[in-house]
Amino acid sequence: MDMSSSHLKIEQGSKLLFIGDSITDAGRARPVGEGLFGAHGTGFVNIVAGLLGAVHGGQKIRVVNMGQSGDTVLNLRDRWETDVLALDPDWLCIMIGINDVWRQMDLPLLKETHVNLALYEQTLDELITRTKPSLKGLVMMTPFYIEPLPQDEMRFKMDGYGAAVKRVAEKHHAIFVDTQAAFNKALEHWYPAAIAWDRVHPNQVGTTVLAKAFLDAVGFTWG
Repeated sequence: MDMSSSHLKIEQGSKLLFIGDSITDAGRARPVGEGLFGAHGTGFVNIVAGLLGAVHGGQKIRVVNMGQSGDTVLNLRDRWETDVLALDPDWLCIMIGINDVWRQMDLPLLKETHVNLALYEQTLDELITRTKPSLKGLVMMTPFYIEPLPQDEMRFKMDGYGAAVKRVAEKHHAIFVDTQAAFNKALEHWYPAAIAWDRVHPNQVGTTVLAKAFLDAVGFTWG
């Protein structure tokens, strides 16, 4: 038995699908983000796939990236059938919400682009309810804003959406990943622009913070 895999929660031979916005997308291949030539993109999903393959190679975990830049939870709902259900994952990881909040900040007058907190939480809950029976495992990662001051308007609002993710995760017994907490720890050492130039799209340090948060949650060990 591969002892390095003994604590990993993701079963051998599983298909692990990530869905979300640009943070997940990170230039992944179309129509499906898996295969050769950087198909997983340059973000945290690529780091996760590389470490799972390098350290837990015996598990033969198949990683698929279905992130889409600019997406809100409503966009996820619109493509859920083709980009999640039709691909039949064993494990699903969802990280969405940044654009749901950001459009309220950078496009305040375009109300049709906004997703309020109640609709956000309701839609997440409905998508998971629809999908959960076919899954072996579910990971829910909060949206984040790489800003150390919790009273900052966007950070304050984002924390509310993160709390909604936690409520939905607890309801469905999903693995919960607090990405904001992970970034808060990193911000003890880094100014926000050193991790993400716009406090949203992370560089190599920021993407590794996200990858580590995910891997820690699913029991990754170095062996």
